[in-house]
Amino acid sequence: MLLFTRMLAARPDLVLEAGPLLIRPPQMSDFVQWAALRAQSREFLQGWEPTWPTDDLTKSAFRRRIIRYLREIDRDESYPFFIFTNADGRLVGGLNLTNIRRGAAAMATLGYWMGAPYAGKGIMTAAVNSVLDRAFTTLKLRRIEAACVPENVISIRLLEKAGFVREGYARDYLLINGQWRDHVLFAKLAGRSVDRML
Repeated sequence: MLLFTRMLAARPDLVLEAGPLLIRPPQMSDFVQWAALRAQSREFLQGWEPTWPTDDLTKSAFRRRIIRYLREIDRDESYPFFIFTNADGRLVGGLNLTNIRRGAAAMATLGYWMGAPYAGKGIMTAAVNSVLDRAFTTLKLRRIEAACVPENVISIRLLEKAGFVREGYARDYLLINGQWRDHVLFAKLAGRSVDRML
């Protein structure tokens, strides 16, 4: 998709390197890797995500996703990223900054997913830290929020390692895998290396 290539050329600030990782917005040429990794990781991911549409892994659904991403980036509403290994260009996961609010809020919501073969290797921690740095500097955000279901201990540990602070508990917060689920709420503020609740 030529539009995405032009957007990346115009927005080099959305291409990040984090050690052995390359982090950039998705593009249409990523479809084959993305569909294969998501299919391979379906059982691993579905307990933590909204129900997948029946056509989720099709090329046409991915194309709609890419068009939506372009529109949201252009409107400063959302910034999606895929995570690749620098050595061989292998897709390993993704993360996004969504629900961007400007003005007095200057905040966004962080979400992420990791392919099953790459979980537990520290990859997502490095990617989250890199994207947070870009969010607080280039994107001029002040606050990044995140939420996860209480039994997702790995995700909670990742957020805490990245400097997020637990701020609360929301009942029936998101529809995950067909059920309304409670979530633990976290946030990280710009300029706070060691954050703590008052």
